[in-house]
Amino acid sequence: MLFCLMDDSVIDSYVRAGNIAREIKKFVENFVKKDMKLIDIALAIDDKIAKFGATPAFPVNLSIDEVAAHFTPDLSCEKKAGGLLKVDIGVCVDGYIADTAISIDLTGGEHKHLLEANRLVLSNVEKIVKPKMKLNEVGIAVEEALLKFNSDNGTNFSIVRGLCGHSLGKDTIHAGITIPNYKNPSETILDEIAFAVEPFLTYGRGEIYEGAGGGIFALSKVGAKVRDSYSREILAFIEENYKTRPFCTRWLEKAGFRKLRFVLSIFEKQGILKQYPLLIEKTKSAVSQFENTFLIANGNILITTR
Repeated sequence: MLFCLMDDSVIDSYVRAGNIAREIKKFVENFVKKDMKLIDIALAIDDKIAKFGATPAFPVNLSIDEVAAHFTPDLSCEKKAGGLLKVDIGVCVDGYIADTAISIDLTGGEHKHLLEANRLVLSNVEKIVKPKMKLNEVGIAVEEALLKFNSDNGTNFSIVRGLCGHSLGKDTIHAGITIPNYKNPSETILDEIAFAVEPFLTYGRGEIYEGAGGGIFALSKVGAKVRDSYSREILAFIEENYKTRPFCTRWLEKAGFRKLRFVLSIFEKQGILKQYPLLIEKTKSAVSQFENTFLIANGNILITTR
C-alpha cells in the first residue's frame, strides 16, 4: 500500500496544536482544585487556548467518576469538581487537531493505583508506535500492560471496551479509523497519519451505556433551512464558526445568544444537530482516562501532546 507523505505545513500545524495542548494540560494540573465550579475550569481552559492563538477542537470534557465522557458545563452550571475528574482537551491549529486527556484524583488518593495503571498502559503504547505499524498492535500493548499491572499489584482493573482511540483529520476529530484499546484482528496499517490513543480504565466491568445529553452538540447537516429569523441567526453562527466540529451552549451564550435550550432542542428534533450523550460505566464504577496524540509522518514518530 502506498501512503502520501504528509506536507510540512500540516505537520507543523499538528505539532503547534500539540505543544499548546501540552501547555494546557500543565495548567490544568496546577489549576484544578476540589470544589471548584466546573464552569470556572471550562472557561479558564477556553481562555488559555485562545491566548495561545488556537481554538478548541471540541468543548473540554469534564466528566466525574462513573461518567466517562461527554459532559461540558454551560454558564449556569453549578456542578463542582470532585471525585475522579477526567479532563479531555482538544486544540485546533489551522484545522489540525491535538486531542489529549488527563485524570485528576480529587479524593485525596483513593484512585492512586487506577491512575498509575492508566498512565502505564498509555506509556506502553508510546513505546511501540512506529511507521507502518498494524492497528491491532495498539490494543495488544494496552491489554498486555494492564494484565501485567493487575498481576503484579493484585488489582482487577478493566478496560472500558466501548471507548476507543481514533484517527484525526482536518477539522475532524473522528476521521474514520477506530483504534480499540484491546486485542483485535485489525491489520490496518497506520502510516502518514495522526491519531489519538485514549485508554479508559475502571474498577467495574468496563461496559458503558448512554445517558442524557451532556451539553456537547454538533451539526448533522449544513445548510438546513429554518423559518424563524433568530434560529437562522444562531444556525448561521454555528455553521460559520464550528462547521461540523462539536460546540457547546456556553460558546453561544458568550456570543450573546439566548433561549438556547429551546432553539437547540428544536434543531435536534429537526435532525439539524445532535447532542452527544453522557457515557456512563454500567456498574457506576469510577472511570479514568489518559490520552495522547500521535503523528506518524515521513518516517518519523511524534507524540505531539506529551
